[in-house]
Amino acid sequence: MMFKINIYLKFALIAIFLLGGIALSFVYGIGYTWILILIGLIFLASYFLFGTIQSAAERIQVTDFVGAEKMLNLTYFPQLLYVTNRSIYYILKGSIMAQSKDTKSAEEYFQKALTLKLPSDNEKAMVLLQMCNIQMMKSNWAGAQNYFMQVKKLSISEKLIKDQIDQVEKAISSRGNLNVARSMGKQGMQMMRMSGGGKRRRPPMR
Repeated sequence: MMFKINIYLKFALIAIFLLGGIALSFVYGIGYTWILILIGLIFLASYFLFGTIQSAAERIQVTDFVGAEKMLNLTYFPQLLYVTNRSIYYILKGSIMAQSKDTKSAEEYFQKALTLKLPSDNEKAMVLLQMCNIQMMKSNWAGAQNYFMQVKKLSISEKLIKDQIDQVEKAISSRGNLNVARSMGKQGMQMMRMSGGGKRRRPPMR
């Protein structure tokens, strides 16, 4: 099981070791205080590389989207995240925006995710399907078809995503059936919860 530290505790440890070590070095000299400073720098580096992705994902899995967004907002420098975590950060942000009906922001985050290295074709398919769903809700069927064709080229292993693909195909073929599109949106939230955890092994996220 991966070792986890509460983000607020991590902030406290950074302050105690890094700032405390620097303060003590002025009083007692560098001596052994460099060890405290080094520990503080390690915690700080882990925050910059991993952010608060795991904390946000845990809240998404219990449908606490407000709490998830609050956690993601504690990642003040997403551009410094390890590339895989950065892609998941944008997927989660986009999904939360889609949940709150802010499709413009959702599209922006999903597009950013697509420019990065995603963990697998499953994650890429989730993003493309979310984009496809947004286009259908806007009755942009050409755009929806374009994203759907990209999904069809991927190797999908998750059953939930395969079910979503079937729903998308039905929605596109029945153009204008908003009931199908809405049901897809609910499945999209299920996929979002899966992207934050699930049983399969994923890259380190904190």
